Amino acid sequence: MNGFRFPPLRVTDPAVFGRVAVLMGGTSSEREVSLDSGRNVLEALRARGIAADAVDGIPNLVRELQDRHFTRVFNILHGHAGGGEDGVLQGLLEALNVPYTGSGVLGSALSMDKIRTKQVWLSVGLPTPRYVQLGKGADVHAAAKSLGLPVIVKPAAEGSSVGVSRVYSEADLDAAVALAERYIDQEARGELLMEQLIEGDELTVAVLGNVALPSIRIVPKGQWYDYHAKYVAEDTQYLCPGLEGDAEDEIRRLAVAAFESAGCSGWSRVDVMRDRATGKFYLLEVNTAPGMTSHSLVPKAARQVGIEFEELCWRILETSLDRDGGARK
Repeated sequence: MNGFRFPPLRVTDPAVFGRVAVLMGGTSSEREVSLDSGRNVLEALRARGIAADAVDGIPNLVRELQDRHFTRVFNILHGHAGGGEDGVLQGLLEALNVPYTGSGVLGSALSMDKIRTKQVWLSVGLPTPRYVQLGKGADVHAAAKSLGLPVIVKPAAEGSSVGVSRVYSEADLDAAVALAERYIDQEARGELLMEQLIEGDELTVAVLGNVALPSIRIVPKGQWYDYHAKYVAEDTQYLCPGLEGDAEDEIRRLAVAAFESAGCSGWSRVDVMRDRATGKFYLLEVNTAPGMTSHSLVPKAARQVGIEFEELCWRILETSLDRDGGARK
């Protein structure tokens, strides 16, 4: 991509990283996606000469770390509830003084909670769709009336389009809530998010370090970019860069601001909607451990600026060096 410059690699010797645990799988609803991502990352790291092995889930990782089998962790778990993307794993690794990729405790926990992320963005003047927080027993019909149909109903702490419904008719609200409630922990995370549906282009921007990669505009064959379009369908179009000129510059600036204000670090993917009528951007969420499957978007954006998959995995692993003072001697 003309005019796009990315910093050089920080290190070139794979021995700098020591022995790396590629943490995948876990127990969240996104387990299968994580396993797919993890296999790809493991292969890429080994191809670059890095001593890496797969570890499935947090309990297995704890046993491996107790036996001192690894010196750092490439976290490619997705989701919460054993998914490793909600701050729990990060707190464990901080306590054990083990360097890892991705955001720290605050950025991971905050970004997993879409409601609190939106509250932070609004507090610093960043645009996000209007929303209502739905606790247990909330009047969802009153909430929809306050926002105005159409709306989106989804769990407040899930990813990969799990449990998401677009609601155009009040008659469909109860079914949408029932679907979303299947993916929440009624005791600990019993919240749903209802937000204004922005009709327009769906875009995403990967952030690596503090550099925004080119945006991607997602054009699914069907009406929506749902789970099937993300991970199964072969006919979804990905246009990169998704925008041109000032609009591309603006969405990349917005993505970095969203990333930083949510306390994120290392790498992430920021999802954005662009209103078809006004051209205005609206932040949806930050994914702090994005997918690395054949359908995933971060590798597509990196490739656009000449960073192939193996190098991308190396660069992501490099971000873990910030947690042990830089390159090991």
